[in-house]
Amino acid sequence: MSSKSKATIADVARAAGVSTATAGRVLGHYGYTSEEKKEQVLKAAQELGYRPNALARSLITGKTRTLGVVAGDIQNPFYASVIRGISNVADANGFGLLITNSDEIPAHEVHAVELLAQKQVDGLIVTPIDTRRARHLFSIKAMGMPLVLIDRAVGGLMVDRVATDNIAAAEQAVRHLIGEGHRRIGIVAELVDENFMTLDQFVSHAIAGDPIESETLYPSWQRLLGYIRAHRIGGLTVDPRLIMRAGSYSAQAAQDVVPPAMTSAHPPTALFTTDGTMSEGTMRALTMLKLSVPENLSLVCFDDLDWMSFLRPGITTVSQPRLAMGEAAARMLLERIRGEEYPSRTVLMPAELILRGSVSRV
Repeated sequence: MSSKSKATIADVARAAGVSTATAGRVLGHYGYTSEEKKEQVLKAAQELGYRPNALARSLITGKTRTLGVVAGDIQNPFYASVIRGISNVADANGFGLLITNSDEIPAHEVHAVELLAQKQVDGLIVTPIDTRRARHLFSIKAMGMPLVLIDRAVGGLMVDRVATDNIAAAEQAVRHLIGEGHRRIGIVAELVDENFMTLDQFVSHAIAGDPIESETLYPSWQRLLGYIRAHRIGGLTVDPRLIMRAGSYSAQAAQDVVPPAMTSAHPPTALFTTDGTMSEGTMRALTMLKLSVPENLSLVCFDDLDWMSFLRPGITTVSQPRLAMGEAAARMLLERIRGEEYPSRTVLMPAELILRGSVSRV
C-alpha cells in the first residue's frame, strides 16, 4: 500500500489478523473485544497510520462531534475571549469548533447559521443581531438542534443564554463616579437603533422608573439603563446632552461624538464608555483634544482590554467574565446535545469593577 494512501478499517483488520467487525468495534470504541485482539488492532492501526473517517462515522451515528459558533466580530477582544472559553470546554470533551463571523450584519448571520446547519454541527452558539424576530434561530430550534445564545436574547425564543448583568455593572461603574463627586457624567455608547422607541422616549421612561423590557435590549442600551438608574439612585438629573450616541459599532463613530460635548459650555467632568470599541474612539478623541486623564477628565470604561492596564495611569474598567461566559455556554450546549432536558436557562454573570488611576475626586 502506498505511503500516501489512507488506511481503512479493512486494512487494519487484515494487518491485525481479525475480522473487519472486530476492528470496527475497537476503533469505534463500542462493543466487547478481548484485550489481546484490542492490542493487535491498535498496534496495526498505529503502524498503518490509520485515521478515523469522521464523515463516515457521522453518517452512522448522526453526530459530528463539532460545535458551531457565530460571533459578531472575531477580531473584537470580547469575542476572542468568549471563543477561547468555548474552545477550552469543547477540547476537553472531544469536540471540534467551526467558527464563523457575522460582522454584525443580519444577512451574514443568517448565512452563517445555514452553513453550520448544513455542516451538521451538533449544536450552535450564537450572538444574535436581531433580538426581536430572528426567524432563522426559531427555525433552528424547531429542527431540534441545540442552541445557546451569548450576550443577547431574542424575544420569545426559549433557549439557554449566557450574558453579563449589564445593567447592574453599568450602575456600579457610574455610582463609583458619583461617589467621587462627579455630577456631570457623560456616556459614550453605540445605541444602535432598536426600532421600538426613540432615544428620548427611552431616557424619559428610564428616568421615570417605568418598566422597560430589558432582556432583549442590546448591551449598550442595557448599560445606558444602568447609567440612568445610577443617576436616579443618586438623586441626579440626567442631561440628555451628555448621552453621546455613536450610532454604530466603530471607534471612528465614538471619536466623532466626543468633541462636541467636551468643547461645550458645560462639559462633563467624567465619561463612561460602554465597550472596548467606544473606549478606543474616546481615547483618540481625548488625545486629539489634548485632554489628560484624570487631570482634565475622569474615565471609566466597560470591558477590560490589555492597553487599559498598560497606560499610566491605568484605566478603571468594568471587566466582563468573558472566558467564563464562553465556558458556561459550551457546557450548557453539551448538556443539551447529551439530551439533558431542563426549562430554558439564563445565566447572568456579574462583572468586576477594577479600580485603577483614571478617576479623580471632584
